[in-house]
Amino acid sequence: MSQGYSIELYFDPALENQVLKAWNVLARRQISTQLIEIESRPHITLFSTQSFIDPSKIEPIIKSFAAKQEPLQLNFSSIGSLPNEGNLLFLSPTPTLSLLQFHTQLCDLLKKEGIEIGDDFRVDSWVPNCPVAQEVPKNRMAEAFSVLRDLKLPISGYAMDIGFVEFSPVRELFSYMIGNTVDG
Repeated sequence: MSQGYSIELYFDPALENQVLKAWNVLARRQISTQLIEIESRPHITLFSTQSFIDPSKIEPIIKSFAAKQEPLQLNFSSIGSLPNEGNLLFLSPTPTLSLLQFHTQLCDLLKKEGIEIGDDFRVDSWVPNCPVAQEVPKNRMAEAFSVLRDLKLPISGYAMDIGFVEFSPVRELFSYMIGNTVDG
């Protein structure tokens, strides 16, 4: 049984590999392996809920939305942590107008379908981030930050796909290329 659903923004292969390097360094140092264990993929979460969402209801919305968008340039320029998230460490993208508009447009579409947007994903409170470590032991947070500081930031690339997943473990139910108007 699913614990929840998310809409995630996926990266071009080069950017995805840069994020995976961070995951692997943290795993080798035995700081955090959870993202690897739950079979996640490097991403920015645009929306997440623990309520049931019928994939057949949301798939045409995401497919149409993705087709009307352009790939988004992303620049991960800082490292961060949220106090309310099981010791989550993340790379933070520079919050460009195009990224914020992309998120706003998606939230507007979801609201039109009667899907409630939780506090963490509301347009006025969303903190875009790419998780690199979860459940980091408190006594290893400083070490984890130090490891991440060794990354050559900023790392840049493009958001190329938008996917719908259930978790945990993570299982992608579908994804669509951004700007792709041809059916797959």
